[in-house]
Amino acid sequence: MRYEKLEALLRVALDMRGSAEGISLEDIQRSYGISRRTAERMRDAIERVFPQMEQANPGEVPKRWRIRSGAIADLAGISSEELAALTTAALLGKRDHIPDLAARLETLASKLKSLMRPQAARRIAPDLEALMEAEGIALRPGPRLAIPNLLLEELRHAILACKKVTIHYRARGTGKLSRQLVCPYGFLYGNRHYLVAYSLSDGISDYRLFSLANIENVEVQEGSFRRRKEFSLKQFAERSFGVFQEDPLDVVWRFTPAAASDARQYRFHPTQVMEDEPDGSLLVSFRAGGALEMCWHLFTWGDQVQVKAPKKLQKLLRQQLQKIQC
Repeated sequence: MRYEKLEALLRVALDMRGSAEGISLEDIQRSYGISRRTAERMRDAIERVFPQMEQANPGEVPKRWRIRSGAIADLAGISSEELAALTTAALLGKRDHIPDLAARLETLASKLKSLMRPQAARRIAPDLEALMEAEGIALRPGPRLAIPNLLLEELRHAILACKKVTIHYRARGTGKLSRQLVCPYGFLYGNRHYLVAYSLSDGISDYRLFSLANIENVEVQEGSFRRRKEFSLKQFAERSFGVFQEDPLDVVWRFTPAAASDARQYRFHPTQVMEDEPDGSLLVSFRAGGALEMCWHLFTWGDQVQVKAPKKLQKLLRQQLQKIQC
């Protein structure tokens, strides 16, 4: 237990060293699942060991601390496990066809290796090779959407610079090509990859999802936009079971006793609540939109799951089953 506490202290210190804006007590609480008092004790202990710790935002609330320089840099060694994790992330980027992300991660891994002392690099090289072989990351078979690197780079630049962009977008259903002026906010990655943007088109003026595979061209505009502070990409994504954005539903699924143990291993939605029934079945409830995507997932469970609520989802599931049976 003492070693775990020491490791946590070192991780917080490294977080403070690697953050220009500093780390708050709330950040420490959230990252390590601890009380505020414990977070305060960790901060005080780090300050005793690293006197160069300073408040990054004097006079502001909440207070944030950082470590500017000093002995912490020598403690921040790079392990074979960390390099393997970074390389694995790059391989996953390639597998899920996010090539520019994969390239950036590979470049970062190379830079980190170049910063290592030759003796340390030689020592971890065999471990890194063994770990990468053990990961066994393989490219997913089957068709994948081709998304040009240049398009992703332009969109990422526009997101970081808060620049408006005009996208040439081809609708999946009709094939019609349109030009839409949007404020890009971020990406959502999944089976399909999407741009999340605020559409400035007449009659819309709302956040929309645009399939990256259907964006044929991007024109970065001179005009900039101010990101809305109340918008959260995480909360936007959590409104839906998948990526389809629609009014949220209060969902309740019942998994049979035979399927309950498997269902407990899944995180169906960030807001889910699980409840065990006396007969061994499992109730899973959450609030989200995306009813059609829920149906597609429920098909994989066969007759081992039952929709208890809402009636709208029950009806849609029956309709989708009828289509399959026909």
